[in-house]
Amino acid sequence: MKHIVLTGGGTAGHVTPNIALIPELKNRGFEISYIGSYDGIEKRLISELGIPYYGISSGKLRRYFDLKNFSDPFRVQKGYHEAIRILKELKPDVIFSKGGFVAVPVVGAARRVRIPCVIHESDMTPGLANKLCIPSAAKVCCNFPETVSSLPAQKAVLTGTPIRQELFQGDAAKGRAFCGFSSDKPVLLSIGGSLGAASVNQHLRKILPELLPDFQVVHLCGKGKTDETLLHTPGYVQFEYIEEELPDLFAMADVVLSRAGANAICEISALRKPNLLIPLSAKASRGDQILNARSFEKQGFSMVLEEEEITGPVLLKAIHELYENRQQYIDRMSQSAAMDSIRKIADLLESVSK
Repeated sequence: MKHIVLTGGGTAGHVTPNIALIPELKNRGFEISYIGSYDGIEKRLISELGIPYYGISSGKLRRYFDLKNFSDPFRVQKGYHEAIRILKELKPDVIFSKGGFVAVPVVGAARRVRIPCVIHESDMTPGLANKLCIPSAAKVCCNFPETVSSLPAQKAVLTGTPIRQELFQGDAAKGRAFCGFSSDKPVLLSIGGSLGAASVNQHLRKILPELLPDFQVVHLCGKGKTDETLLHTPGYVQFEYIEEELPDLFAMADVVLSRAGANAICEISALRKPNLLIPLSAKASRGDQILNARSFEKQGFSMVLEEEEITGPVLLKAIHELYENRQQYIDRMSQSAAMDSIRKIADLLESVSK
């Protein structure tokens, strides 16, 4: 039996593609283990699946000044030695990394103990963690055709992002029952990502009085970001994070408001949901979400609003416009050739492990 170690974490976007791969890897007879941080979101998500989980020390490599920049390199170094010990013990045939800073010591350790490694880059341009991992990788999977040219030619493979198959099995009626919604008004689903999106939450809540006469709103606002004053607002429900019922919420949603993290927008597009993307500003990030969003806008899959241009009236108008033109977005997404990402990546892992 072949043994694979999966790694990646920090946000749900670095874990859910790994989760999407697990059923296919099991079907192909792989034994699966996971290496993540001691207490990141990945620990809970993976442990719930009954996959053996190994925690290591990890630190973030920031592009800005922070006192933790002095201590985190030591945490990464510690994680590297822990990963070497775990990999020597597990002796896997191959490693698959979905990125995030916890993956850096694991991929480095894999190189040291000579285990082939495949990494995946969801965004248009590689993030800092993956940039550090690329020299150690046998292959680099990517999501956007535009990314291939920025990767080493002999390593780049266009695979798309693995999508959890259960997302396609949602039930709109169950979603409405869960939220207490009726079937006579369209539903807007707002997703802030696993960490939430404070400014998007704020803008959306400001326009609720104007929005609720025409829409029912289900708001996934992130941990600790619910607003107690809005708890009993008719037609509006908020949750920190949803797992089990997410397919049903997607099934009932007529339009989606979201950040532009690559995994989120790939899921939204695969589900053919008309969407308005508000990418994380370049002031708060390296600008990858802006590139992701503009690529989807260019393909006719998404409407895009930059964070700096949002006001209440602008957001309200955009949501109405999206709903009115929803069919054209559905048509464009339906015409796009879906990549069989799960099969492609599993094939690659099998060939690299040989």
